[in-house]
Amino acid sequence: MRKIVITVVGKDSVGIIAGVCTYLADHQVNILDISQTIVDGFFNMMMIVDTAKCDSDFDTFAADLEEIGKELGCIIHAQREDIFDQMHRI
Repeated sequence: MRKIVITVVGKDSVGIIAGVCTYLADHQVNILDISQTIVDGFFNMMMIVDTAKCDSDFDTFAADLEEIGKELGCIIHAQREDIFDQMHRI
């Protein structure tokens, strides 16, 4: 299993979840956990996904999500779980 942490932040609008999830499904990425909230019109989502069957390398995957974010008017960032854990360890 290759876990990736995906964060999505931006003004709430129709289609953000659909845009991200469609890309993930098209590339055989399994969503393991998802949390999303809207606070005062701002959308925030965090996902843990398994990219073991993904047909793209990590750099392409992350760049594609970043581009989707631009199209949707939000910021999408993907990090490998091990790097995410190291960055948030005290």
